[in-house]
Order: sequence, then structure tokens, then C-alpha cells
Amino acid sequence: MPDTPPVHSDRVPDSDSHSDSDSEDISAAIRRLLLVMPRAIGRIKRLGAPEELAELALAPRHLSLLSFLLLDGPMTVSELADRLEVAPTTASLLVSELSRKGVLDRREDESDRRRRVVSIPEGMRPALERWLSPGARAWRAALEPLTPPERAAVVRAFTAYEAALADGPDGPGPDGPDRAEPTEERR
Repeated sequence: MPDTPPVHSDRVPDSDSHSDSDSEDISAAIRRLLLVMPRAIGRIKRLGAPEELAELALAPRHLSLLSFLLLDGPMTVSELADRLEVAPTTASLLVSELSRKGVLDRREDESDRRRRVVSIPEGMRPALERWLSPGARAWRAALEPLTPPERAAVVRAFTAYEAALADGPDGPGPDGPDRAEPTEERR
């Protein structure tokens, strides 16, 4: 019988062992993730928006955009589109929504007046940091101890997981095409 960790264990089977029980190891890892993911999602949902942001009805689609601006500072709509892996028109719509709510500022780029630079107003920054920083800190705590190849594996796994969910219940499954990278239709 394979060495399957108990449900409460933090240990995942050793992926470096090339034994005949690879599918059992994968099943054990899946069982562990099926336990951990709902907990993590529940904790994320309980973070809730600070009072000053609650009435703005910010949606999940806004969180990545706001997080990138908090982490990386002001950028153009095109740069945001690249980071978000969406079309520039989609990024522009998101920026417009958030600008109307007063969550973002848009100003002319001093070096090229045709471009607009998007930033978070100083008055909004503290509330957004209180709301979004716990997630960034949790990722840092999880990823910092890993080697660069291990970090890349985590990112690939989450990206592939999201792509598989996007495929729906009748998606390609384990024998389907490699969907780790976003497809053009999902951009």
C-alpha cells in the first residue's frame, strides 16, 4: 500500500520518486488539495473589503488590476492589459469602471501625451493595501522558501488548474492538450 499522508498532514507525497504508484501519489495530492483549496478560498472571501471600499461594489475582476498597481506602481492601459492577459479594450473598460468609482486616477503621460498612465490615488492606497496585502503576504510566505524551479512549478500548476476549470466539466481532462498557457480566446 502506498505511503499516503493522512488528511491532516501537510506532507505531499515525494514527487521525485519514480515508482509504480505515481497515479496513487497524484490521487493523494489531489485529495490534499481538495481539502486545502476550499479552506483557502473561504479565508480569502472572509477578508472582505474595508468599510471605505465596501460600497464601491468591487468585483473579483478588479482585484488583479489593483494588485498589480499596488505592487508595481503606475502603468499604462496597454501594460495593464499585458499583465492581466486580456485585450487592451478589456483593460480599458476595467480602468474606466474603477476611475468612475474614484479607485483609479488616469493622467497624461508626460513623455507621450497620447498615452494615459493609470495609478491608485493616495487617498485609496491605505484601504486597498489593507484589503489586498494579506493575499500577497500569504503568497510570499508560501513561495519564499522554494527554489526558483519550484516556484515556477507552483505557478504552472495553478495556471493549468485554472485552464482546466475554464474547460468546464467535459474539458480535455488528463489526456487533453496542454492548457497551461492562456489561450487566445481567454485573453
